[in-house]
Amino acid sequence: MPAPPRFSPRTIGIGAAVVTVLVWTAFIVIARASAARSLTPFDLALARICGASLVLVPWGAWMVMKDLRRKDGTASSLFGLSPLSLRLTAGAGIFGGVAYALLAYSGFFFAPAGHASVLMPGSLPLWTTLLAALVLRDRITPGRAFGLALIVAGDLVVGGRSLLHAFDGGEVWKGDLLFMAAAFCWACYSVVARRHGLDAVRATIAITVFALLAYVPVYGLLVAGGAVVSHIGAAPWGEVAFQMLFQGVGSVVVSGITFTKMIQYFGPVRSTMITALVPGLSAFGAVIWLDEPLYWNLIAGLLLVTAGILFGVQKTSAGGRAAPRPAVPATATGCRDA
Repeated sequence: MPAPPRFSPRTIGIGAAVVTVLVWTAFIVIARASAARSLTPFDLALARICGASLVLVPWGAWMVMKDLRRKDGTASSLFGLSPLSLRLTAGAGIFGGVAYALLAYSGFFFAPAGHASVLMPGSLPLWTTLLAALVLRDRITPGRAFGLALIVAGDLVVGGRSLLHAFDGGEVWKGDLLFMAAAFCWACYSVVARRHGLDAVRATIAITVFALLAYVPVYGLLVAGGAVVSHIGAAPWGEVAFQMLFQGVGSVVVSGITFTKMIQYFGPVRSTMITALVPGLSAFGAVIWLDEPLYWNLIAGLLLVTAGILFGVQKTSAGGRAAPRPAVPATATGCRDA
C-alpha cells in the first residue's frame, strides 16, 4: 500500500498562512457584527473558550496520557490536561488565550471593524518586531525599520483622528487602544511560541486549557456577584452555538494551529507581516456586509499599513533578488527570521 503523500515544510507554511489570513479576516467582520447583538465581550470570550475546549481539552488529556505511556519525560500540567509545563502553559495562556480575547472583543464595542482591520493586524508586526529584538535578539534591518515606520504612520492616521475627538465625548479611541493592546498580547504569545519552539497543537491546547481553568471560574464568580453583566442566559441558543463554533473552533482551534505552524516556518516577525491581506480584506468586508463607511483616513491607513507589512516581508539577497527561505525548524534559542 503506497504511503500517503507528505507535504513539504514550504507547502505547509504557505497553506497555514492562507488559512490564518482567511480566518482572521472573518474574525474581524463577525466580531464587530456580534457587538450589535446579545452577548457582551465577557460572554463572547466565554463562548470562545468553551467552544475551543470541547475539542482541545479531550485532545490534551489524550496527548498527555500517550506521553505518559511512552515515558518520554514530556512535561504536563493542570491536572494532566495541558501537554506543556505549567510555566509555559500560563505564559502562553495569559497572552494568547485570556488577555487577547477580552481586549479584542471589548474593542469592537467601541470602534468599527475598519479600525480593527488596520490597528490589530497593522500593529502586530510592530509589537512582534520590537519584542523579537528584545527577547530573541532579532536584528531589525533598515528595510524592516522602514516598513515598521509606514505601519506606525498608518496606525496614527487611523487612531489619531479618534484621539482628537476624545474630548468631544467620542469613545472610538477606547476601541482603538484596546485593539492595539490585543495585538501586543498576541505578539507576546507568538514570541513565546517561537522562543520555546512550541508545537502548534500543544501550544493551542495549552492556552485553551489555561483559559478554561482560569477564566471560566472567575467569570462565574464575577457574574454571580454582580460585578460583570452577562447576557448569555437570555441570548438565543443559535447565537451562542454559532459563537462557540466560529470563535472557539474556527478562531482558536483552526487559526491557532495554523498561526503557530506559520511561526515555525516563517518566524514570528515574517509570520505577522504575511497578514498583509487582512487589513484590506476585512475593511472592505465591513463595508460590504456591515455597511460601514470607508473614510479617507481609513483608506490612507490601510494603504500605509499594507505597504509597511509588504515592505517588511521582503527579504533580499546581496544581489537584490528575493532570497529563498530554507525550511528551518523552530528553535528554543532564537529566531531565524532576520
